[in-house]
Amino acid sequence: MTVLQKYTVLAPVSLSIALLITSCSENKVSQCQRLIRVVNAGTSLIDKNKGTQVITSIQLSKDLEFVTKSIRELNLTDPKLKEFQSGFVKIFQNLSQAIAKAGKALGATKTAEASVSGRERIQKARAEIDSTLTTAATTVGKQSDTLVNQMNKYCSQPE
Repeated sequence: MTVLQKYTVLAPVSLSIALLITSCSENKVSQCQRLIRVVNAGTSLIDKNKGTQVITSIQLSKDLEFVTKSIRELNLTDPKLKEFQSGFVKIFQNLSQAIAKAGKALGATKTAEASVSGRERIQKARAEIDSTLTTAATTVGKQSDTLVNQMNKYCSQPE
């Protein structure tokens, strides 16, 4: 084996061992930071894209589905952080579904005809949008605030 071939084999093996050691020794603080980072990314998406446009709402819903998947796939070992993880997965799933539903209702208002039945369709869609988003905001908002406070308290405790 030449020197180059030895390094070609040795480098990936060394990297794998280093990653294994690092992931095994990951502590509560680093796990908290990873979870917080993904949750904050999802929250900033909502703040930045509070959708009034159909396309924006539908895209935001898809983005929140991705955030949900990212949270679910965090490889957390701390049992308490796993509980927080499950809670945030539910929160972002519910938000994604509510925003998708509101986006579809908003889309219905865009295609309504200028007639009595069209106006009724718009009123019905607006009521559905208001109901869906209000319910999501109050329910999910309270759950999220509670979960964030509990997680911050837990993550700030010394190990």
